[in-house]
Amino acid sequence: MENLIERITINPEVCNGKPTIRGMRITVKTILDFLAAGDSVENILKAYPFLEEEDIRACLEFASMAIDHTHKTIKAA
Repeated sequence: MENLIERITINPEVCNGKPTIRGMRITVKTILDFLAAGDSVENILKAYPFLEEEDIRACLEFASMAIDHTHKTIKAA
């Protein structure tokens, strides 16, 4: 099974260094905000067809690790 957290990248030159999905200009926070607002994974994937379901799961994993302070510094893309 793929390590989902590897889908999350931090690059100071992309989105001011905020965690993004696979170096694209969509932040983890954006996805979390959609989910918190009640949007379904299916609707998010329709709105952003370049994303994959695993990307959304990676955002949740990253958030969980951040809450527990267990995330490690992620290599810049």
